Amino acid sequence: MATVALIVHEIREDAEEAARNLAAWLPERGHKLALLKGNASELQASELPPDTTVLAAEELADGASVVVSLGGDGSMLRAAQLAAPYGVPVLGVNFGQLGYLTAVEPAGMLEAVEQTLTGEVTIEKRMRVAVTVVRAGGKEIEVGHALNEALVERDESGRTVRLGLSIDDEFFISYSADGIIVASPTGSTAYSLSARGPIVAPLHEALVVTAVSPHQLFDRSLVLNPESVVEIEVLPDRNASLSLDGRSMLQLQPGDRVRCTRSTIPVGFVSLHGEEFLNVLKTKFGLTDR
Repeated sequence: MATVALIVHEIREDAEEAARNLAAWLPERGHKLALLKGNASELQASELPPDTTVLAAEELADGASVVVSLGGDGSMLRAAQLAAPYGVPVLGVNFGQLGYLTAVEPAGMLEAVEQTLTGEVTIEKRMRVAVTVVRAGGKEIEVGHALNEALVERDESGRTVRLGLSIDDEFFISYSADGIIVASPTGSTAYSLSARGPIVAPLHEALVVTAVSPHQLFDRSLVLNPESVVEIEVLPDRNASLSLDGRSMLQLQPGDRVRCTRSTIPVGFVSLHGEEFLNVLKTKFGLTDR
């Protein structure tokens, strides 16, 4: 018997219908379902197997064989955040727009879950970025881990922020910009890409540093080795803010430093056909041959 933990996009009716189908399918094969409290209330108890486990977010992946995400890339980011600490892989079913992180379309959901539970899949280990804030007074705050990126950005609309970039304890350059992104290879096709950063194969390991709209001639991204320590200092005289994977985390003041390193806790993504990075890239971005 396996336990399948499920995360469902809460405003997508098609995702909720797929969740009901999966909830009915699992007990027929001797498996159990675990749900977030919010998803369970949306789906209603009468539509769920009687042995369904309803858990808080931080407990969802504990004891699960796989976390299945029914949604888009935002749902996948949440699933990865919950699954990674327990070493549980994530299977993404695309109910969003781009669905770049997902592995399968809705029609293939049940087959994909069955293949995952029988071990007929590849688990891709994706690097994450660990982020710590060092306050101007020296206090350190472990903020968390990002699958896509950490972003230090301006705190006031219409004004740039001054940020100093150091690599391995050596000062490199200061930027007057809208912000600085430190992305993983997976995140290289997210916000970093829209800021003209490079595309990096997701199974590669690197830290990708990209300035957002820098007001200077040097505007190239840096692709650093995964052992690098990247620090971004907020310089006088404007504040900034820090977000991880689009989630606002902390307000920053001059003198505060954001330290980014390779996380020691990667996340596993279920891949049905092995690594297909270039095919996914072509499909998701509509690339065609001449």
